[in-house]
Amino acid sequence: MGTRHYLMDEEAQAIATRLVRRLREVGATITVAESCTGGLLASTLTDIAGASEWFEQSWVCYSYESKIIELEVEEDLLETKGAVNAQVAIQMADGARKRSGADLGLSITGIAGPAQDDSNKPVGLVYVGIASKHWANAESVQFGGTRFENKIAFVHFALQTAIDCWDNAKIRVEKVLEKEAQAAAEKAVILARSEAERSRRAAAAKAGAPWQDEAWQDPGKAVGDDEAVDWKE
Repeated sequence: MGTRHYLMDEEAQAIATRLVRRLREVGATITVAESCTGGLLASTLTDIAGASEWFEQSWVCYSYESKIIELEVEEDLLETKGAVNAQVAIQMADGARKRSGADLGLSITGIAGPAQDDSNKPVGLVYVGIASKHWANAESVQFGGTRFENKIAFVHFALQTAIDCWDNAKIRVEKVLEKEAQAAAEKAVILARSEAERSRRAAAAKAGAPWQDEAWQDPGKAVGDDEAVDWKE
């Protein structure tokens, strides 16, 4: 059992390293808000050397009251749906992000066991929320294990979810930028063709209609020559 716990923890550490690598590439920061994992997610992230570059603070909010006060989770939502659902996960993540000023907020809310809570939701159920300034998402899964195994699995799932959401968001941004670049290129081509056509028409008009002053003037005289005017009072 001890070997299994070590391997699970080692795998979570490897995933955390991959997430941190993504943060460092763009100079982003992350904060976390946890419930059932009790700080294990924050501990996993801060076990990585240089954590102060991308990690400033985190929250462990077990009670409804702490979620409301610290993370601005809606009280009505907690009272009607409980703490283990997608909306609460997102509000926890976004609340932590706003409070800390971090670029990314990551949250965990679930039922680690060994007993169910008052909502009768199954042991091993977890929701992970992730929020940035521009988007937010929540994912859920159910594990089966001891309380400690579930907590490690929840952390593992949260880190992998963060990586997946980050990569998907990056792809979406790249597609948007690609479309914008393509639209700009097409607009430039249309403008260039329009300018070329305008120049062609101007040249054709000039070739087909000589200047009228050249047609009107007498040979050897310039238009407007004073000698051609009969000055009389």
